[in-house]
Amino acid sequence: MPIDESRPFQPVRIALLTVSDSRGLTEDRSGDALADRIEAAGHILADRRIEKDDRSAIVARLHAWIDDPQVDCVITTGGTGVTGRDVTPEALAQVQDKEIPGFGELFRWLSYQSIGTSTIQSRATACVARGTYIFALPGSTGAVKDAWDGILASQLDSRFRPCNFVELMPRLLER
Repeated sequence: MPIDESRPFQPVRIALLTVSDSRGLTEDRSGDALADRIEAAGHILADRRIEKDDRSAIVARLHAWIDDPQVDCVITTGGTGVTGRDVTPEALAQVQDKEIPGFGELFRWLSYQSIGTSTIQSRATACVARGTYIFALPGSTGAVKDAWDGILASQLDSRFRPCNFVELMPRLLER
């Protein structure tokens, strides 16, 4: 699918959340990979944080960013597996207005080509919450690269045709 160079590029203000009990900013290779891709694409890294695998803390952080007019989109990395500590999808479920099921489906299809059937262990998901897009990615560097390069780079580019998430932003709060 092509980029229509005749259309203006609109930078998206993206907040980045790493969910981890074991990583700080200096060890956050997945977060670094996403931050680099966000900025290289011409978007604005509005904020970057790390939260523990704690549903209440994740929900509080998401609410703060959803309510922040300087954040259009949130991308999380980590906490999407199936272990007892993995609670990022449950946190999204607490804040979402609308799920975007195709995101997780497409992510797993792309991921299958890299890691085979191990992709079924991912609960990558996405939603819209009070006019803010939220994408929850697995914590591995390979997974965040697959998600950005294969989905988000084009869907967060206002020039991508035939359609993209950016052109829908003004209408997300319609009633």
